[in-house]
Amino acid sequence: MTALGFLYPGHSAEDDYPRIEQLLGSDIRVDLVHTDAGEDTHRIDALRGIGAPERLAKGIEQLRLAGAEAVVWACTSGGFVHGWDGAQEQVRTLAVTAGMPASSTSFAFVHAAREVGAARVAVAAVYPQDVSALFADFLRAGGLEVTGVRGGGAAGAAEAGAWGEAEVLALARAADTPDAQAVLLPGTALHTAAWLPALEDALGKPVLTANQVTVWEALRLTDRRVHAPGLGALFVREPTVQV
Repeated sequence: MTALGFLYPGHSAEDDYPRIEQLLGSDIRVDLVHTDAGEDTHRIDALRGIGAPERLAKGIEQLRLAGAEAVVWACTSGGFVHGWDGAQEQVRTLAVTAGMPASSTSFAFVHAAREVGAARVAVAAVYPQDVSALFADFLRAGGLEVTGVRGGGAAGAAEAGAWGEAEVLALARAADTPDAQAVLLPGTALHTAAWLPALEDALGKPVLTANQVTVWEALRLTDRRVHAPGLGALFVREPTVQV
Protein backbone atom coordinates (compact mmCIF):
# COMPACT_ATOMS: atom_id res chain seq x y z
CA MET A 1 0.00 0.00 0.00
CA THR A 2 1.29 3.43 -0.99
CA ALA A 3 -0.12 6.32 1.04
CA LEU A 4 -0.21 9.73 -0.63
CA GLY A 5 -0.66 12.91 1.42
CA PHE A 6 -2.32 16.12 0.27
CA LEU A 7 -2.82 19.50 1.90
CA TYR A 8 -5.99 20.98 0.41
CA PRO A 9 -7.20 24.53 1.17
CA GLY A 10 -10.79 24.83 2.34
CA HIS A 11 -13.65 22.86 0.80
CA SER A 12 -14.69 22.94 -2.85
CA ALA A 13 -13.70 20.06 -5.14
CA GLU A 14 -12.13 17.72 -2.60
CA ASP A 15 -14.49 14.95 -3.73
CA ASP A 16 -12.29 14.63 -6.81
CA TYR A 17 -9.73 12.84 -4.62
CA PRO A 18 -11.75 9.78 -3.55
CA ARG A 19 -12.95 9.56 -7.15
CA ILE A 20 -9.35 9.55 -8.39
CA GLU A 21 -8.41 6.98 -5.74
CA GLN A 22 -11.17 4.73 -7.05
CA LEU A 23 -10.12 5.22 -10.67
CA LEU A 24 -6.52 4.31 -9.83
CA GLY A 25 -7.81 0.85 -8.99
CA SER A 26 -4.62 -0.15 -7.21
CA ASP A 27 -3.04 -0.32 -3.76
CA ILE A 28 -2.96 3.47 -3.51
CA ARG A 29 -4.45 5.39 -0.60
CA VAL A 30 -5.21 9.09 -0.90
CA ASP A 31 -5.13 10.99 2.41
CA LEU A 32 -6.32 14.58 2.31
CA VAL A 33 -6.06 17.17 5.08
CA HIS A 34 -7.86 20.50 4.81
CA THR A 35 -5.88 23.65 5.52
CA ASP A 36 -7.17 27.11 6.39
CA ALA A 37 -8.01 28.86 3.12
CA GLY A 38 -8.63 32.25 4.69
CA GLU A 39 -10.68 34.61 2.56
CA ASP A 40 -12.30 32.90 -0.41
CA THR A 41 -11.08 35.12 -3.20
CA HIS A 42 -8.87 34.84 -6.26
CA ARG A 43 -7.20 38.13 -5.38
CA ILE A 44 -3.42 37.96 -5.65
CA ASP A 45 -2.61 39.28 -2.18
CA ALA A 46 -4.99 36.80 -0.54
CA LEU A 47 -3.62 33.91 -2.59
CA ARG A 48 -0.12 34.64 -1.35
CA GLY A 49 -1.28 34.00 2.20
CA ILE A 50 -3.00 30.67 1.56
CA GLY A 51 0.26 28.72 1.43
CA ALA A 52 1.98 30.38 4.37
CA PRO A 53 4.30 27.91 6.15
CA GLU A 54 2.35 28.05 9.41
CA ARG A 55 -0.90 27.17 7.63
CA LEU A 56 0.62 24.19 5.86
CA ALA A 57 2.48 22.98 8.94
CA LYS A 58 -0.76 22.50 10.87
CA GLY A 59 -1.82 19.66 8.57
CA ILE A 60 1.48 17.83 8.43
CA GLU A 61 1.13 15.84 11.64
CA GLN A 62 -2.16 14.30 10.49
CA LEU A 63 -0.51 13.11 7.30
CA ARG A 64 2.43 11.67 9.21
CA LEU A 65 0.08 9.72 11.46
CA ALA A 66 -1.73 8.44 8.38
CA GLY A 67 1.56 7.06 7.09
CA ALA A 68 1.90 9.36 4.07
CA GLU A 69 5.05 8.74 2.03
CA ALA A 70 4.94 12.05 0.17
CA VAL A 71 2.99 15.28 0.45
CA VAL A 72 1.73 17.66 -2.21
CA TRP A 73 0.39 21.16 -1.57
CA ALA A 74 -2.86 20.79 -3.50
CA CYS A 75 -3.37 24.39 -4.52
CA THR A 76 -2.20 25.77 -7.85
CA SER A 77 -2.63 29.49 -7.20
CA GLY A 78 -1.19 29.21 -3.68
CA GLY A 79 2.09 28.18 -5.31
CA PHE A 80 2.59 30.05 -8.57
CA VAL A 81 1.63 33.47 -7.14
CA HIS A 82 5.02 33.35 -5.38
CA GLY A 83 6.87 32.98 -8.68
CA TRP A 84 9.18 30.10 -9.58
CA ASP A 85 11.78 30.75 -6.89
CA GLY A 86 9.21 31.48 -4.20
CA ALA A 87 7.28 28.32 -5.03
CA GLN A 88 10.48 26.28 -4.83
CA GLU A 89 11.20 27.70 -1.38
CA GLN A 90 7.63 26.89 -0.33
CA VAL A 91 8.11 23.25 -1.34
CA ARG A 92 11.53 23.01 0.29
CA THR A 93 10.08 24.28 3.57
CA LEU A 94 7.20 21.83 3.29
CA ALA A 95 9.58 18.91 2.72
CA VAL A 96 11.72 19.83 5.72
CA THR A 97 8.68 20.30 7.96
CA ALA A 98 7.07 17.06 6.81
CA GLY A 99 10.25 14.99 6.69
CA MET A 100 9.19 13.47 3.38
CA PRO A 101 9.32 14.29 -0.36
CA ALA A 102 7.11 17.26 -1.19
CA SER A 103 5.84 19.20 -4.17
CA SER A 104 2.92 21.40 -5.19
CA THR A 105 0.26 21.47 -7.88
CA SER A 106 2.06 24.28 -9.69
CA PHE A 107 5.18 22.16 -10.21
CA ALA A 108 2.99 19.15 -10.96
CA PHE A 109 1.69 20.94 -14.05
CA VAL A 110 5.20 21.51 -15.38
CA HIS A 111 6.24 17.90 -14.74
CA ALA A 112 2.99 16.52 -16.19
CA ALA A 113 3.30 18.60 -19.36
CA ARG A 114 6.76 17.16 -19.91
CA GLU A 115 5.38 13.68 -19.25
CA VAL A 116 2.83 13.95 -22.06
CA GLY A 117 5.41 15.52 -24.39
CA ALA A 118 3.76 18.94 -24.45
CA ALA A 119 6.28 21.74 -24.92
CA ARG A 120 3.49 24.13 -26.02
CA VAL A 121 0.43 24.46 -23.81
CA ALA A 122 -2.76 26.50 -23.66
CA VAL A 123 -4.02 27.70 -20.28
CA ALA A 124 -7.73 27.50 -19.44
CA ALA A 125 -7.76 28.96 -15.94
CA VAL A 126 -10.80 29.43 -13.76
CA TYR A 127 -9.19 32.55 -12.25
CA PRO A 128 -9.48 36.21 -13.25
CA GLN A 129 -7.15 37.18 -16.08
CA ASP A 130 -4.45 38.78 -13.89
CA VAL A 131 -4.05 35.62 -11.81
CA SER A 132 -4.19 33.45 -14.94
CA ALA A 133 -1.33 35.48 -16.42
CA LEU A 134 0.84 34.71 -13.39
CA PHE A 135 0.28 31.00 -13.95
CA ALA A 136 1.38 31.41 -17.57
CA ASP A 137 4.53 33.19 -16.35
CA PHE A 138 5.22 30.30 -13.99
CA LEU A 139 4.91 27.77 -16.81
CA ARG A 140 7.30 29.80 -18.96
CA ALA A 141 9.80 29.82 -16.08
CA GLY A 142 9.49 26.03 -16.14
CA GLY A 143 10.49 25.92 -19.80
CA LEU A 144 7.06 25.63 -21.43
CA GLU A 145 5.73 27.77 -24.26
CA VAL A 146 2.26 29.16 -23.56
CA THR A 147 0.20 29.52 -26.72
CA GLY A 148 -2.77 31.23 -25.13
CA VAL A 149 -4.33 32.15 -21.78
CA ARG A 150 -8.03 32.36 -20.99
CA GLY A 151 -9.24 33.38 -17.55
CA GLY A 152 -12.65 32.16 -16.43
CA GLY A 153 -13.19 35.03 -14.00
CA ALA A 154 -14.37 33.00 -10.98
CA ALA A 155 -14.17 35.20 -7.91
CA GLY A 156 -13.15 32.40 -5.57
CA ALA A 157 -13.03 28.68 -4.85
CA ALA A 158 -16.72 28.34 -4.00
CA GLU A 159 -17.71 29.73 -7.38
CA ALA A 160 -15.19 27.52 -9.19
CA GLY A 161 -16.37 24.45 -7.30
CA ALA A 162 -19.91 24.98 -8.54
CA TRP A 163 -18.92 24.77 -12.21
CA GLY A 164 -20.19 21.73 -14.09
CA GLU A 165 -18.92 19.82 -17.09
CA ALA A 166 -20.41 22.26 -19.61
CA GLU A 167 -18.65 25.26 -18.08
CA VAL A 168 -15.34 23.42 -17.82
CA LEU A 169 -15.50 22.23 -21.41
CA ALA A 170 -16.45 25.69 -22.68
CA LEU A 171 -13.45 27.25 -20.93
CA ALA A 172 -11.09 24.58 -22.27
CA ARG A 173 -12.36 25.06 -25.82
CA ALA A 174 -12.07 28.84 -25.55
CA ALA A 175 -8.45 28.58 -24.40
CA ASP A 176 -7.27 25.93 -26.85
CA THR A 177 -5.12 26.90 -29.82
CA PRO A 178 -4.22 24.79 -32.86
CA ASP A 179 -0.53 24.70 -31.92
CA ALA A 180 -1.07 23.76 -28.26
CA GLN A 181 0.00 20.18 -27.52
CA ALA A 182 -2.02 20.08 -24.30
CA VAL A 183 -4.59 22.20 -22.49
CA LEU A 184 -4.01 22.97 -18.80
CA LEU A 185 -6.84 23.71 -16.35
CA PRO A 186 -5.36 24.96 -13.07
CA GLY A 187 -7.40 25.32 -9.90
CA THR A 188 -7.92 22.47 -7.43
CA ALA A 189 -11.30 24.03 -6.60
CA LEU A 190 -12.50 22.94 -10.06
CA HIS A 191 -14.17 19.54 -10.45
CA THR A 192 -12.65 17.69 -13.40
CA ALA A 193 -11.88 14.08 -12.41
CA ALA A 194 -15.16 12.71 -13.78
CA TRP A 195 -14.80 14.43 -17.13
CA LEU A 196 -11.21 13.85 -18.23
CA PRO A 197 -11.91 11.36 -21.06
CA ALA A 198 -14.72 13.58 -22.38
CA LEU A 199 -12.50 16.66 -22.29
CA GLU A 200 -9.71 14.90 -24.18
CA ASP A 201 -12.14 13.49 -26.72
CA ALA A 202 -13.59 16.95 -27.33
CA LEU A 203 -10.23 18.67 -27.72
CA GLY A 204 -8.31 15.85 -29.38
CA LYS A 205 -5.25 16.30 -27.16
CA PRO A 206 -4.10 15.71 -23.58
CA VAL A 207 -5.91 17.72 -20.93
CA LEU A 208 -4.15 18.32 -17.62
CA THR A 209 -6.25 19.40 -14.65
CA ALA A 210 -5.23 20.43 -11.17
CA ASN A 211 -6.46 17.55 -9.02
CA GLN A 212 -5.40 15.01 -11.66
CA VAL A 213 -1.80 16.29 -11.86
CA THR A 214 -1.62 16.69 -8.09
CA VAL A 215 -2.25 12.99 -7.51
CA TRP A 216 0.08 12.05 -10.38
CA GLU A 217 2.80 14.20 -8.80
CA ALA A 218 2.47 12.38 -5.48
CA LEU A 219 2.78 9.07 -7.31
CA ARG A 220 5.89 10.39 -9.07
CA LEU A 221 7.42 11.34 -5.73
CA THR A 222 6.88 7.79 -4.45
CA ASP A 223 8.16 6.18 -7.67
CA ARG A 224 4.78 4.63 -8.37
CA ARG A 225 3.22 4.30 -11.79
CA VAL A 226 -0.44 3.41 -12.26
CA HIS A 227 -2.17 2.71 -15.55
CA ALA A 228 -5.56 4.44 -15.28
CA PRO A 229 -7.04 5.46 -18.65
CA GLY A 230 -10.07 6.95 -16.90
CA LEU A 231 -7.74 9.70 -15.69
CA GLY A 232 -6.62 10.76 -19.14
CA ALA A 233 -3.47 10.57 -21.24
CA LEU A 234 -1.25 11.48 -18.30
CA PHE A 235 -1.94 8.08 -16.74
CA VAL A 236 -1.26 5.97 -19.81
CA ARG A 237 2.07 7.29 -21.03
CA GLU A 238 5.66 6.09 -20.58
CA PRO A 239 8.15 6.76 -19.16
CA THR A 240 8.08 8.66 -15.87
CA VAL A 241 9.63 12.14 -16.06
CA GLN A 242 13.17 12.65 -14.84
CA VAL A 243 13.88 15.85 -12.90
